[in-house]
Amino acid sequence: MSIVQNLENIKKELVSNNINSKIIAVSKTFELSHIQPLIDHGHLAYGENKVQEAKRKWEELLKINNNIQLHLIGGLQTNKSKDAVKLFHYIHSVDREKLVDTLASAETNLNLKRKYFLQVNTGDEDQKSGVSIENTEQLYNYAQKKIDIIGLMCIPPVEEDSKKHFEILRELSIKLNLKELSMGMSHDYLEAGANGATYVRVGSKIFGARG
Repeated sequence: MSIVQNLENIKKELVSNNINSKIIAVSKTFELSHIQPLIDHGHLAYGENKVQEAKRKWEELLKINNNIQLHLIGGLQTNKSKDAVKLFHYIHSVDREKLVDTLASAETNLNLKRKYFLQVNTGDEDQKSGVSIENTEQLYNYAQKKIDIIGLMCIPPVEEDSKKHFEILRELSIKLNLKELSMGMSHDYLEAGANGATYVRVGSKIFGARG
């Protein structure tokens, strides 16, 4: 089955469950030659998790197709902030004050405004990026004065039921009056959508298994 058909099947599935989440096609590790049919089909939102890979793949294409929206869904080092702001329209992985400062500075230097999600470590996992649940409000209060925070993002622990984590994130977003929720991947996007995800990040279900 083609990647275009895969995308259309996911759209139908969302609609039949009364879910209107937007689909970010997670194209990390795939070359443009593999992604191109989806671009030709008119899909606009793509997710990458590494700044350098995204720059190599998308920089030239964005000059001729300014409708494409790139989402950074991986962790971001502060020294890559300028490159990230230059390239990505949405950054889903803001998780500390220092990163907020470097992103705000990059926006000023480049005269660009981007949209941001705070990444929340809902599973309190040591190895995972994200601000802790208890520090999310404090970070939001700090960040919203400097950059445009539009929502929250999470990546639930692999071995746990995603639903609990989606509910935590939704409750936090209500508390902070944030409208956008970036949550759900190939294995749990329907659960995410049922819990209010406005963006779902789907990779292998569209593009196939990564090598």
